Amino acid sequence: MKAKNDMILSGLILGMIWGNNLLAALLYGREDLRLERVMDPTPASGEVVIKVGSATTCGTDLKVWRRGGHTKMLTLPTLFGHEAAGTIVALGRDVTGWKMGNRVIANNSAPCMKCFYCQRQEYSLCPHLTWNNGSFAEYWRIPSAIVQHNMISIPEELPDDLAAMTEPLACVLHGVARSGLKSHDECKGIVQKVVVMGDGAIGLMFVAKLAHDFPVEVILFGGDNNRLMIGKKLGATHIFNYHQTPDIAGIVKELTDGLGADIVIEATGVPSVWETAITTVRPGGTVNLFGGCPQDTSILVSTEKLHYNELTLKGVFHNTPYFVREALNLIATRRIPFHLLLSTKFDLKKLETAFCHMQEHKVIKAVIVP
Repeated sequence: MKAKNDMILSGLILGMIWGNNLLAALLYGREDLRLERVMDPTPASGEVVIKVGSATTCGTDLKVWRRGGHTKMLTLPTLFGHEAAGTIVALGRDVTGWKMGNRVIANNSAPCMKCFYCQRQEYSLCPHLTWNNGSFAEYWRIPSAIVQHNMISIPEELPDDLAAMTEPLACVLHGVARSGLKSHDECKGIVQKVVVMGDGAIGLMFVAKLAHDFPVEVILFGGDNNRLMIGKKLGATHIFNYHQTPDIAGIVKELTDGLGADIVIEATGVPSVWETAITTVRPGGTVNLFGGCPQDTSILVSTEKLHYNELTLKGVFHNTPYFVREALNLIATRRIPFHLLLSTKFDLKKLETAFCHMQEHKVIKAVIVP
C-alpha cells in the first residue's frame, strides 16, 4: 500500500512539475548550449526522478561544450551535464529500497553486469554501459540500471555541493588504482616520485588523493598560478607553470636524480601533452594516459624507449560501481578539502557563463543551482 501511495504522490508531484514546464540545458553542437522546456520526466518501470539540489561542472563538460560532442557518452542534441546530487520526488513501478525524499547521487552510467567485461569486473569497458546525461536541469530522470547499480544515499550531514563531485572523484580513484602506486608498507621508506600534468579539477583530485594516501612527492604542472596554489594546498610537493618553465622533462629529471618520475599521470586530454608525459617517466615507470583526447587524434612514441626502457603506457577510462561508493565515502570523511575546488555558484540560467568562466580559468568547478 505504501509503494502504491508513493507512486500516486509521484504522479501528483510530476503533474505540478509539468504544469510549470521543466527547464533543462541541451547541447546542440560546438558551444551551442540552449535552455529549453523539456518533456515530461515521468519515470518508467525501475526508474526514479530526482529534484536536482546541486549540479557541478567538470572538465569533461567543458571539453564536450568546446568540441560539440563526445564519442561515447552522448549523441546530439542531448540533455547536458552528468554530476548532481538531489532528492527523489518520483518512483517508477518496481523500484524497491528507495522512497520519496531520499537524498541521492546517481552516477552517470551503469554497466550491464552480464557481458564478457562485466564478468571479469572490468566494468568501465562494458560495451553496454547505460549512459545518463541531463543533470543541468530542475529534475533528472535516472534509468533503471543506474538505480539498481549506481545510485547511492547521501550521508545526512554532507551537503549536495560536495556530494555532487562523487562521479569525477570515482574516475580519479579508478585512475589511481590503475597507476601502479605502492602503499606505505610496500615502499618500506622509499618515496615515489609522481608527476601530474594538468591543474583542472581531475588533476587536482589526483594530487589530493595521492598526497594524502601514498608515500609520494607530487610534481604538478599546470597553466594557471591560482590553480597551482590550490594544488599546493592539496599536497603537491612542487608546482610549475608550464608557460614559464617549458622544459618539463628537464625539470622532472632535476627533481629525480636524472632518472624521471616513477609514475606520470596525464590529465589534460591534449595529444602533445601525452607525448610530453612519456618523456618524463623513468625506465620501468608507468604513464597513465587519463585525459581523453579529441576523436581521431594520435601521438608519436619512440619504439626504442618504449621497448628498452620497459615503459608501461596505460589508458584509463571512467569509473566502476566500487569506486563510485569509495568516492562518496571519501568525500564524506572530509579529511581531504575537496571544497577548495568549488569556487562559485551559478543559477541554471547562467550555465553558459559558468563554462566561459571555466574556459578563462576563473573557476575550477562551478556549482549550478536550478
